[in-house]
Amino acid sequence: MPNLARTLLVALVAFLIDRATKIWVVVHLDLANRMHIPVADPWLNFAMAWNEGINFGLFNFGAAGRWILTALALAICAGLLAWVRRGGWPQAVGAGLIVGGALGNVWDRVRWGAVADFINMSCCGIANPFAFNVADAAIFAGAALLLLWSRPSGDAPDDDGAPRKGW
Repeated sequence: MPNLARTLLVALVAFLIDRATKIWVVVHLDLANRMHIPVADPWLNFAMAWNEGINFGLFNFGAAGRWILTALALAICAGLLAWVRRGGWPQAVGAGLIVGGALGNVWDRVRWGAVADFINMSCCGIANPFAFNVADAAIFAGAALLLLWSRPSGDAPDDDGAPRKGW
C-alpha cells in the first residue's frame, strides 16, 4: 500500500473516532449545556471547554482566529501529505494521526466556531484544570511517533542500503 494511502486511511479513522466521540459526549450527553459529567472522578471527567486558540487556548486571535487557525491547520495537513510520500509506515501513521486530528478540530472551528474539548484527567491529588479531545490526543501521538521514528536525511538508507547524502 502506498504511503499516501496509509496516511489517508489513518487520518480517516482518527477523524471518524474524533467526530463520533464529540457527537456522543457534546451532543447526545448534552455536555455543551451540562458543562460537567463525572465519569471516574477524579481521574476522568467530561468537562466542556470551547477552545478558540491552539493548545490550552493559547494564540486566541479573536473573531478572525477561527479562520486563521483553520487555514493554518489545512496548510500543515497539505504539507504533511506532500512530505509523507517519501517516508515509511511509521511516518504514514504519524502523519495520518496528525492530519486526522487536525481535520477533526478544523471541523469544530467551522461548525461551532471553536474546538470542543471535553476530556479532563487528573491524577495523584493534582486537579488538572484543562480539557482535551480525541483529535488533540491523535495529534500528540502522531507528533511523538514522527519524532521517535525520525532520522536526519543523510542517515536514511536508500533502497540499496547505501546511505543517502542530502536531499
